[in-house]
Amino acid sequence: MLPDEASDVTARILDKVTEAGAWVPSLWHLEVANGLTMAVRRARISAEFRNSALADLASLDIRVDPQTHSAAWMMTLSLADRFGLTLYDAAYLELALRRNLPLATFDSKLADAGLKAGVGLFV
Repeated sequence: MLPDEASDVTARILDKVTEAGAWVPSLWHLEVANGLTMAVRRARISAEFRNSALADLASLDIRVDPQTHSAAWMMTLSLADRFGLTLYDAAYLELALRRNLPLATFDSKLADAGLKAGVGLFV
């Protein structure tokens, strides 16, 4: 959503989400809003741009996983320990494993953990 981070890969991801939707862990809305708010504070984008980006995201078929919390203290924690991930990143990996979905991430540590865990990566 940040103009200075746009690429062919981000465009493909957005196209795929627009076409087929996506699943996200329940913390996703907070993470996205926080990332965009930090970009506002660092003068990378305006508050108006942030609000418009959030409205655009809200129009997509992005489904919030209702089981993120029930996996947090078991499977997600186990994945975080196993791969040295934050619990936040491990929540994305847990969701991808449980729903047998590819993982879309630019985080190399999360991508590596996904490959090691047998999750496909969206590229």
